[in-house]
Amino acid sequence: MRSITISSSNEFIDLMKIKVAARHISYRTLFHTILILAFLLPFVFILTAVVTLEGVNKCSSIDCLGRRLGPRLLGRIDDSEQRLVRDFYKILNEVSTQDIPDGLKLPDSFSQLVSDMKNNHYDAKTFSLVLRAMIEKFERDIRESKFAELMNKHFAASSIPKGIHCLSLRLTDEYSSNAHARRQLPSPEFLPLLSDNAYHHFILATDNILAASVVVSSAVQSSSKPEKIVFHVITDKKTYAGMHSWFALNSVAPAIVEVKSVHQFDWLTRENVPVLEAVESHNAIRNYYHGNHIAGANLSETTPRTFASKLQSRSPKYISLLNHLRIYLPELFPNLDKVVFLDDDIVIQRDLSPLWDIDLNGKVNGAVETCRGEDEWVMSKRLRNYFNFSHPLIAKHLDPEECAWAYGMNIFDLRTWRKTNIRETYHSWLKENLKSNLTMWKLGTLPPALIAFKGHVQAIDSSWHMLGLGYQSKTNLESVKKAAVIHYNGQSKPWLEIGFEHLRPFWTKYVNYSNDFVKNCHILE
Repeated sequence: MRSITISSSNEFIDLMKIKVAARHISYRTLFHTILILAFLLPFVFILTAVVTLEGVNKCSSIDCLGRRLGPRLLGRIDDSEQRLVRDFYKILNEVSTQDIPDGLKLPDSFSQLVSDMKNNHYDAKTFSLVLRAMIEKFERDIRESKFAELMNKHFAASSIPKGIHCLSLRLTDEYSSNAHARRQLPSPEFLPLLSDNAYHHFILATDNILAASVVVSSAVQSSSKPEKIVFHVITDKKTYAGMHSWFALNSVAPAIVEVKSVHQFDWLTRENVPVLEAVESHNAIRNYYHGNHIAGANLSETTPRTFASKLQSRSPKYISLLNHLRIYLPELFPNLDKVVFLDDDIVIQRDLSPLWDIDLNGKVNGAVETCRGEDEWVMSKRLRNYFNFSHPLIAKHLDPEECAWAYGMNIFDLRTWRKTNIRETYHSWLKENLKSNLTMWKLGTLPPALIAFKGHVQAIDSSWHMLGLGYQSKTNLESVKKAAVIHYNGQSKPWLEIGFEHLRPFWTKYVNYSNDFVKNCHILE
């Protein structure tokens, strides 16, 4: 014990004894202390390192460091970063409503933008304004490039490839110099079969010799009864010699092929098809299909997809008589009862003879409906996709939700057709559309057919006819393999360079590459 004497000014003496216990520290206490320190020190080290990396190392006192570390140790975070983000959002909102100054010089790349910021000491507002101007410029450039791509694709789809043009010229020359190329098709002994309803009659209207050869070859090779097949190939006057030469020199026996030009049908006179003559000769119509497709189009308010659809509707083929020819089948083939009409951009992969056994239930047209699928391009089409329902006549007579159907592979009951007024209805609606300056519909021959065949269509199973191979690059290949008929409707035809490479082999497998004319014209090389 120690005694301590404390004196005061009033000389009162208090004697206090303070008992101070001897400090004896046990090993257990020492161990617990070290353990606690070992647990805390790593956290202190990590927090110190984080603060140092964030620039807190500029603090010159323990007090400064404590102020920075304290909130973190207590679970509270400084909201300076959040304030910075809020301030930046505020600046962006202000800049979004401002006009971009005329003549503002914009950097061409992000690295140049960073360089300009350093050199010109941009503040946040200037940086945001320049960044906005750059993004808007890039968006305009991308949009213009997309429209240019669509225009180029339209021209490519409307043109005739060099190889196919060569094939037509060489075969036409062969027709004039080779008697075998001019031989009668079919041979005289087979002429009665052209009107024999015990056979399966296919009708194909085209001016594309190579495409016609693929359609015929694929039908014959896929058939279980090729000896029952009769093909009626109809072409225009300029292509007739070449088309005749091809099938005269390349037999598809035992199938029978007849080749005729439109000028060889006595029924196809100006008196019988006055509307179509007007369509082909009317200056305004020809300018619509052959003129400047950009003029009058407000590209700033048009989406690329809408523009692509408009270009598709302005394909020159839609004013060709060959494209309208199917509406005259009962008159062109007066002795036939049932036929299958095919487009030239199809491939047949399965025997089509069962089509003749399908019960059409008194209807005229057996077709695949195109409103039963999920894709937006082909199999989700209703009448609203083809017609302008703001036109009073269209709104009065049609239901926008009615399901559409497809051309390309149709089975027609001609005997029933002859009892209807389908052709007259078709002509009358064409006249109305011409009078309205094409404001009722734009897309070719299908819209008037959708009206004319109203109530005369029997839906058939969709596996008979798969569409969209000229539109969609992501077409399911397994579905393609299973379809009876695949249809390359759209711009990307398999004989064009813009055709989809992974879908082309389904078509090229029926091209006769060993043929001298095909080899000499370097088809699809």
